[in-house]
Amino acid sequence: MVDIIEALVSGGKATAGPPLGPSLGPLGINIKQVVDDINEATKEFDGMQVPVKVIVDANKSVTLEVGIPPTSALILKEIGIEKGSSENEVVGDLTIEQVLRVARMKKDSILSYTPKTAAKEIIGTCVPMGVTVEGMTPGAAQQAIGSGEIEIPDEW
Repeated sequence: MVDIIEALVSGGKATAGPPLGPSLGPLGINIKQVVDDINEATKEFDGMQVPVKVIVDANKSVTLEVGIPPTSALILKEIGIEKGSSENEVVGDLTIEQVLRVARMKKDSILSYTPKTAAKEIIGTCVPMGVTVEGMTPGAAQQAIGSGEIEIPDEW
């Protein structure tokens, strides 16, 4: 029998307390080792909520699957702020390089197949957050990418 525990943990700062400890305890595995492995795997997402799946099979071997934080959390980290706007105000500005960095991180979980469409998808997330791109509104930045005014490489 396989047990699967899914949790949202703070990157690099998971603990044996809730939500992991109470779920892992009855499975008879080394909780400290699992928590240490999760912290090692999520340390690059420090301070962000990261989806984690702990898979424990019948012989008590543990497999970790670490997801990628939400696009909005990656954008906030890129511009160095805690939260987006709630009042139609501009709270930060992304460069195209930052947009592409987020797109590369989300490559396996977004719907886009090319860097150009991935960049547009990431920029779309900026709309409700009050984040501009290269000084333009997100819509204007998407149009600039579509028209070729902003160049996006064809390869990841």
